[in-house]
This record gives sequence, structure tokens and C-alpha cells, in this order.
Amino acid sequence: METAHLIAFNLTLLAAIASPGPAMLYFIRTTLASRRMAGLYTVWGLGVMAATWTALAFMGLDAIFAVFPWAFVALKTIGALYLLWIAYQTWKHASAPMGDAPTPPLHAFFGGVLVNLSNPKSVLFAGAVIMVIFPHGMAFADKALVFANHLVMELLLGSALVLAFSTKHVSAGYLRAKPILDRIAASVLGFLGLKLMLSR
Repeated sequence: METAHLIAFNLTLLAAIASPGPAMLYFIRTTLASRRMAGLYTVWGLGVMAATWTALAFMGLDAIFAVFPWAFVALKTIGALYLLWIAYQTWKHASAPMGDAPTPPLHAFFGGVLVNLSNPKSVLFAGAVIMVIFPHGMAFADKALVFANHLVMELLLGSALVLAFSTKHVSAGYLRAKPILDRIAASVLGFLGLKLMLSR
């Protein structure tokens, strides 16, 4: 493995992190609704699971999904149902005032883990990226380096985005438009959950 391979991987990773999806929508909403620390723990959970998908791709989980498609369908269905549940809860409480109790750190962290766990297509994406970018037959140390690199990128970028969205100006704007913004977020999450469930 050469430095150019890691650079190409990181550029692809940046594009993937910046693209709108359930993970981004979830951590933004959590940051605005439950303050900065909840947002940070959420993106850390998202990052750990995203990097874990890359590790599992190196271990050949994408090949297992190809041999046992029912496992992929089952995991995808569970993930879609979880996204739909988040959408329902967000819509249900859209008009409720913000509570004073912050989201517990472990709850925020595992919420992030579950959101990225809910999309098994991540391991297929990771597997495809690995096949295209990295040479065949990489040593274990190189694979471990790619995993660590992925994790650090996720944590740093996610934390920076949380700090940007948790400013007083942005938070105050969210509070003023909470019912509308929460219903928009719920609609998008519900759509993404249905799309995940119906996709092949």
C-alpha cells in the first residue's frame, strides 16, 4: 500500500461523509435538539460503526452477504424499521418543547452506532471502494492502518460538523422553527427507511 492509496480513500470518504443521508440528518437533529455533547457522542458512535463496516469489508463480509442474501435482507429490514421508528418518534414529538435533561452520553453514542448499523449497504460500499483503491493481498498491518485512518477521519470531521451546528445562532434558529424542522427531518428519515426496505 502506498500513500496515494490512502489519499484516494480519504477523498472518497470525504465525499461519502458530506453526502446527505440518515447519518448526517440524525446527528444534526440530535445536536440541535440535545446540545453539543449529545451531538459529539452521536457522531463518535456513527464513526465507530462506519469504520467497523470497513473492517468487516476487509474480512469479507460482503462475500458472505453474496452467499447468504437472506442475511443482508434481514439486516436491511431491521435497519429500515429502526429508521422508521426514529422518524415516527421525531414527528410525534415535533411540537413538544425542548426538555432540560440532556441526552445521556451512552444513549447518544449507541444511537449513532445503530443508525450506521441500520444500513448494511455500507459494507458493500466499503468493499467496492477497497477493491478499486487498494492493492490485492494487503498485509494485516496495512488493513489496520486503513481502519484507524477511517476512524480518525470520521471522528474529526464529525466533531467539526457538530461544533459548527451547535453554535448559539444555529441552535436559536432551530428552536424557533422546531415543529417544522422536526417534521421535515421525520419525513426524510421515513422516506430513507422505506427506500432502504424496498431497495434490492
